[in-house]
Amino acid sequence: MITTHPKIVIIGGGAGGLELATQLGHKLGKKKQADILLIDKNRTHIWKPLLHEVATGSIDADLDGVVYSAHAAKHHYNFQLGTFCALNNADKTITLSALNDELGHQILPQRTVHYDYLVIAIGSVSNDFNTPGIKEHCFYLDSNQQAERFQHALLDNFTRLHQDDDPQHALNIAIVGGGATGVELSAELYHVSDLLKLYGLTNMSAKRLHIHLIEAGPRILPALPDRIANSAKRELLKLGVHVRENTQVKQATEQGFITKDDEQIDADIMVWAAGVKAPDFVKELGIFELTRNNQIMVNDYLQSNCDERIYVLGDCCAFTQQDGKLVPPRAQSAHQMAQCVEKNLMATLRQQPLRRFEYNDHGSLVNLSRYSTVGSLMGNLTSNSFFIEGRVARFMYISLYRMHQRAIHGSAKTFALWISEKVLRVVRPKMKLH
Repeated sequence: MITTHPKIVIIGGGAGGLELATQLGHKLGKKKQADILLIDKNRTHIWKPLLHEVATGSIDADLDGVVYSAHAAKHHYNFQLGTFCALNNADKTITLSALNDELGHQILPQRTVHYDYLVIAIGSVSNDFNTPGIKEHCFYLDSNQQAERFQHALLDNFTRLHQDDDPQHALNIAIVGGGATGVELSAELYHVSDLLKLYGLTNMSAKRLHIHLIEAGPRILPALPDRIANSAKRELLKLGVHVRENTQVKQATEQGFITKDDEQIDADIMVWAAGVKAPDFVKELGIFELTRNNQIMVNDYLQSNCDERIYVLGDCCAFTQQDGKLVPPRAQSAHQMAQCVEKNLMATLRQQPLRRFEYNDHGSLVNLSRYSTVGSLMGNLTSNSFFIEGRVARFMYISLYRMHQRAIHGSAKTFALWISEKVLRVVRPKMKLH
């Protein structure tokens, strides 16, 4: 029996935060048993594994995104636009920065929000390891705004090259980081460059696209099994990607990247996708026990080590497994953590025992646009995971996104969205051209 009317504040509307707000809204908000408040610095949500497709124009975030305020109204929680900047856990308050418009005019002043229980789900950002020139010259793909910035630059360069009649001139794109983002972006870029001739840019094709995928380690996809990495590399090489392993970047300039061996890799567009960390301001809060990547250390129940009324989930959460390894920053991790935090908040309010978090690795999938999908399934659920590729792997990859949609929309609306996507595919361009 829930005897109080607490206020649960969730900071961050990513995969885990939005799923948690939705489920708590249904179970507590709808029955007026708790106030659920989701805070995010953006007005819309896009599933982070899709950001590389937003960056290439393969999907339109304006059509495929979720508007928080509209979603909140339907799912019995509240939404507030704001940027988290300070925390007073003694008073149980958080501070949101003043909100300004594009011209710098203040929309809202700095605000203080009270909570009874706080969930921090602020995600992660790219880790440039303080490499000189990266912030000034590279694109990141941490947010919808950054992905759209990249897409506009990409379209500008496609247009420039289309009007250049010299077939020897090419668009050079260098991507640092051979993880899933770098690999998937490389393949997607080849896909969209081939689509351009359908929309009048007949002088532009994949043959005039040169992509360098740069990885400091001995192989791409270092977090995944060898067979997946080797299969993905073969597909990328077939497309024409220059895969540069064991290549460490020490600097970025206007002309491109400079490696540790003083080789210059020329590039018209540079992308940094080499590693992630929790946002730096977490250190400035001066409250939490952190890892070197700013992740917040938690106990067995996903409560922060310093305060049991503060839960942490997703990429910013440092949960140590029995083998001593941290849970990897993946969408499936955020999904499982959101389910655990939901159960533990419900148990707390009902004065029941908490549930220990246990991460189940269901495998990994890497989507190489329309060319191929490779991955492994089951992970540690069986003694041996098994390798999949092709249509089966592509189906499983799409299913992950459908599972996320189902968690935030329900089965009926997810089916309706699938139907609408099929219809829109007939009338919409195959890529975003603005």
